[in-house]
Amino acid sequence: MQIAVVSSKERGETDRLISITAVRLLERGKRLAGIVKVLEDESDPSCACDMAVRVLPDGPVIPITQDLGEGSDACKLDPGAIASAVAQVEERSLTGTQLFIINKFGPEEAEGRGFCAAIGTALEQGIPVLIGVGGPSRDAFDTFVEGMAEILPADEAAIGSWCEKAMA
Repeated sequence: MQIAVVSSKERGETDRLISITAVRLLERGKRLAGIVKVLEDESDPSCACDMAVRVLPDGPVIPITQDLGEGSDACKLDPGAIASAVAQVEERSLTGTQLFIINKFGPEEAEGRGFCAAIGTALEQGIPVLIGVGGPSRDAFDTFVEGMAEILPADEAAIGSWCEKAMA
């Protein structure tokens, strides 16, 4: 089982690193599955207000936030859109996949939902997994992987090197 985790204390950096890694691997013809955040949709990179994800390798792009109206301070993540993203990933065959990527092990995964089953399927099929994890979900992630994940530095070169070794 090969699974690596990337975490950055800098807001948005984990998403950026995971997304850039996926783009570079796809440009080199690597066969990827999973999901990454769409970075170009951000009008203000310091704000996680409007988010979309891309199902790997070739879409679709799914907006995962909802407009809750002016003055709302509730979570803008759209559970229905997240469920749709999960379904899109799970519907695709992993045959020939060299690397499975999930941009974020978040609240849904911390509760045992979201992409947990897809991550497990990839690992069962011997496909290496690269995943981003934020601070609030770190304990749940560590429990989920039972200490089996390699911790990568928040560094493009280190992440790329792990991916190459894992796919070899």
